[in-house]
Amino acid sequence: MKMDVRKVTTLALLTAMALAISLLEHFIPMPVPIPGAKLGLSNIILLVSLYFFGLRAALLIGVLKSFLLVLATGMVSSFFFSVAGAILASLAMSLSLRLLEDKLSFIGISEIGAFFHNFGQVLVASIVMGNIKMYYYFPLLVFIGTFSGFFVGLSSNYIIKHMEKIGIIKDEQFKKN
Repeated sequence: MKMDVRKVTTLALLTAMALAISLLEHFIPMPVPIPGAKLGLSNIILLVSLYFFGLRAALLIGVLKSFLLVLATGMVSSFFFSVAGAILASLAMSLSLRLLEDKLSFIGISEIGAFFHNFGQVLVASIVMGNIKMYYYFPLLVFIGTFSGFFVGLSSNYIIKHMEKIGIIKDEQFKKN
C-alpha cells in the first residue's frame, strides 16, 4: 500500500486527535454511574475519517487509538472492549454511509455506529465473563448510546461541512489503496 506523506500525516493527526479525545473522556464523569458507559466522543474522528478516507483509514485509526490508549492508561483489559467496539462501529457506519447516505444524516449513521459499538463491547464482555447474560446489560447501553450517538453525529456533521467548506475533499484514491 503506497501512501504519500500528506496521507500518512493526516492519518497520524486523526489518530492523535482520537487518542486525545479518549484521554479527555477519562476525566469527564458520567452523569449516571454505569460501568463501561462513556460518551464515545472519539467516534467523531472515526465518522469523519470514514467520510473522507474510507473504511481502511477508520479501522486503522480505531485500532491505533485503542492500542495507544492502553499504553497511555495502562488499562490492558479495556483494549479488547475498545477495539471490538471501534471495528464493529466502523464497519456498520461504513456500510450505512455507502448504502444509506442519501437516506440518513450523519446523526443516523452515528446512531448505527453507537449501537454496534455497544454490541461489540457486550460481545467481548460475554466472552470474557463466559456468561451470555451480559446481553441483559445491552439495552441500557443502547439507551445511553442513543444520546452520545446523536451528539457524535451532530458534531461530525458540522466538522464535515466545515472541512468541505475549506477545501478538504473526499480522497477517493486513498479509499482504493
